Amino acid sequence: MNKTLQSFYSKQIKILAFDVDGTLFSSEAIILDTYVESIQKFSINSGKKVIVPTKEKILEQVGLPVKQIFQNLLPELSESERDSISDNVLRLLCEKIFEKKGMLYKGVAETIRELHSRDYLLCIASNGRAAYINAILEAYNLKEYFQELIVIDYVSIRSKGDILKGYLSNFQKTGLSALMIGDRKSDLDAALEAESPFAFCEYGHAEPNEINLYSIKLQSISDLLAIF
Repeated sequence: MNKTLQSFYSKQIKILAFDVDGTLFSSEAIILDTYVESIQKFSINSGKKVIVPTKEKILEQVGLPVKQIFQNLLPELSESERDSISDNVLRLLCEKIFEKKGMLYKGVAETIRELHSRDYLLCIASNGRAAYINAILEAYNLKEYFQELIVIDYVSIRSKGDILKGYLSNFQKTGLSALMIGDRKSDLDAALEAESPFAFCEYGHAEPNEINLYSIKLQSISDLLAIF
């Protein structure tokens, strides 16, 4: 990045909004077993045979709203049945996160602490549920560095774009004052919806050619420290 552009971003941006999976945290080591266990438990309790999606199919859904994930993976079930499985997945994931079975990407903790010390407003803009996000932040002692969560409630907040715009409203900032940082198209879409620049984390879960528009490309989360 040239110095003129770097200077522009460092002066203009006040809010750094982070996606979670594929940006701050990798759940790849725990996600398949968790889904398998939850679906098998549902099958035993309900008497319904449900085919467990492959790990690849599950990872394709990372970054989408939770209800959409389970509708895509288990369309043959009713919404209440999918919600039952989803709730069990959430419970198990949180347990495993506190057991440190997931993984923060290299440099995340140090980068977050340093950006906070530089007086940026750090926010989470994730399609994940509050319990999941808080489990990660608490397990790795990062919660104190972030502003109060805004999460999808399927009422007034229906998308990641709504989340980002919520932070902008709370802090009375324009879209150009926030940088959306993430790895999937849902993150890019949120940035476009809020009229904010987008930082693409190329180390995350994006499929080839999924992201073709970005303001900044990050090979590591710590690359932010050279800009901000």
